[in-house]
Amino acid sequence: MLVQRGLSGATARPVALTIGNFDGVHRGHQAMLNRLIEAADDLDLPPAVLTFDPHPREYFSPESAPPRLSILRAKLDAFRAFGVAVTYVARFDARLASLEPEAFVTDVLERTLGAQWVLVGDDFRFGRKRRGDLALLRSTARTMSVEGMATVLVDGERVSSTAVREALAAGDLDRATALLGRPYTLSGRVAHGEKLGRSLGFPTANIPLRHKAALAGIFAVRVHGLGPAPRAGAASLGVRPTVAQGARPVLEVFVFDFDQTIYGKRITVEFVQKLRDEARYPDLDALTRQIEADVAQARAVLASR
Repeated sequence: MLVQRGLSGATARPVALTIGNFDGVHRGHQAMLNRLIEAADDLDLPPAVLTFDPHPREYFSPESAPPRLSILRAKLDAFRAFGVAVTYVARFDARLASLEPEAFVTDVLERTLGAQWVLVGDDFRFGRKRRGDLALLRSTARTMSVEGMATVLVDGERVSSTAVREALAAGDLDRATALLGRPYTLSGRVAHGEKLGRSLGFPTANIPLRHKAALAGIFAVRVHGLGPAPRAGAASLGVRPTVAQGARPVLEVFVFDFDQTIYGKRITVEFVQKLRDEARYPDLDALTRQIEADVAQARAVLASR
C-alpha cells in the first residue's frame, strides 16, 4: 500500500475514495472499506482512503479531545489488510480547517486526488465550520459520483467511535468487542521502566502511551508478539497512584510464566476482561498482596475463556 503524507505532493490519479478519521476501524468503518473495495473492483479503479492526522478535534480543542482508539500505524495496517492501494494522510491544520467545503470538493477531492467515486458516512461533515455534508458534496461534485454509507447497527446500537469509547470507559469489553468486531488492543515497543514490578516479584513490560488512553484499570490480557501463540498476562493501565504522583499513563504488562528480555520489542496487548479500577494502597506490601490477587483472578478468567 502506498502511503502519501500530505496533500501538496499528491499526484492526481483516478481513484475510488473513501474519507474519514477511521478511529478504531470499527465495524462501521469495516463496512465502508468493504464497500470501497467492491466499488473499486467494479469501476476498475485503485481503492484509496483519505484520513487525517491529527484528529480534527485534537486540533480544535486538544485538552478536551476524546482519547484515540488507534494510532495512525494501526489504521494503516487495517487499511492494508482490507486491500487499500493508496492512503492519503492529510495533516489537519489551520489551512485545512479554514477551507470552504466547495473548495475541498473541487480542489482537494477532484483536482488533487483525482477521485472519480467517493464514499462517506451519512453523518460526514467537512470544510470550514463543518458546513459541508453529504448533500453539499453531491451538489458540488462535477467529475465524481458520491455514495453515502448507511448506518451500521450492532444489537440495535449505532456503531461509532464514540460508542466504542463509552464501552471502554465503562470497562465493558464485551460490548467494545461487539462494536469493533474484534477485541480491543494497544500496541507499542517495550521500554525500560523503574523496575519496581521486578523488585515486587512481578516484572512488567512497560509500554509508554503517546496519547490519552480510552480505558484505565487492571485487566486480564493476552499478549501477542512474543512467540507463535499469544501469552496470558495481567496488565495495569493508568497513573500508578501508589508509587507515582502526577505521572503520565503507562501500560504495564506482567506476562505469566515468561522470563525473557524484550526491551525494544513491539507487542500487542489484547484486553480480555477488566478486573478492577486503579487504587492507591498505603504501602508496597499492600500493593504486592493486591497484585497477587489480581494475577490469580486474571489466570482464572483467561483459563475459563
